[in-house]
Amino acid sequence: MTEAFIVFVRFEEKLLLLNRSKDDNDFPGLWDGVWGAGSTPEEVLARVTEATGLPLETLDYVGTGPERGIDMGRSLVDVMPILVATSSDEVTPTGRYVSHEWIDPGKLLDYNCVFSNMDEMEGSHKLFREMYGSVGSFLYIVKTAIGSEQRVADEMYARLHGSGSLTALQGEIFSVLHPNNMRGYLFVESSALHHVEKLIGRSGGRDPSARRGITQTPLKNAKTVLPGEAPLLDILPYLEPKAVTSGIEVGCIVEIVSGAFKGEKARVTSVSETKEEVSMELYEQPIPMTLNMRGDHVRVIDRIV
Repeated sequence: MTEAFIVFVRFEEKLLLLNRSKDDNDFPGLWDGVWGAGSTPEEVLARVTEATGLPLETLDYVGTGPERGIDMGRSLVDVMPILVATSSDEVTPTGRYVSHEWIDPGKLLDYNCVFSNMDEMEGSHKLFREMYGSVGSFLYIVKTAIGSEQRVADEMYARLHGSGSLTALQGEIFSVLHPNNMRGYLFVESSALHHVEKLIGRSGGRDPSARRGITQTPLKNAKTVLPGEAPLLDILPYLEPKAVTSGIEVGCIVEIVSGAFKGEKARVTSVSETKEEVSMELYEQPIPMTLNMRGDHVRVIDRIV
């Protein structure tokens, strides 16, 4: 049995894909990591430098995942996924590789990668993604009942750190994210979709036939895991903290949502982002009144045009 490896090279939050030549014997025109053979970190890093032109001093050997047996037709090949981080994104493909792209790992589904042309091998179209997941991670979106996001997140944590069988998922579920400004959804960082489905008791997704014979306890108010991996760039805006005055402009009509003037309407006269306060005039009172309040104590009900 021949031994080989695929190196997944990461630069910050992006993954390197290398495009094989159309004359390649095994995977013509498909996208790849760095394919090679060897057994030591030194051999792996040397192969990355050879294939990409990335200087050896910019590379950091992170770790490996479980080997996968691949039937290459002429022989059975054990392929080990390996993660390498780099501090440079200046790539010059050589040898069997003719071009490259740095991509969001959540976009892997959009690329025809190595193994996807192996029609005789079941699940070959997703094998490359699975191998990356064993050394990296993806973000998945869990749909929840509105208003139950934090309770669902707390229950996920309890399942992972309790005394039941789901504690075995600790090495596959890395984080649960609940952005305060997003309702009805949670983000879960995991190595694969089926681990998230198992955590919330929804293995097999929405297809009843796929769930047949599986004993599981559905997590209350966790409805489903949206299909596919979520691109990080689509999620980052929800993870970045926003000022409480974000979206409030001078001239906006707001409704006060807390305090003695709860329910009153006012027109914004100034916004202080440093103090996170808004100044406004109550305009439904018989005597005009000016108030200063925190931006999260009001909500915009009419914007200036």
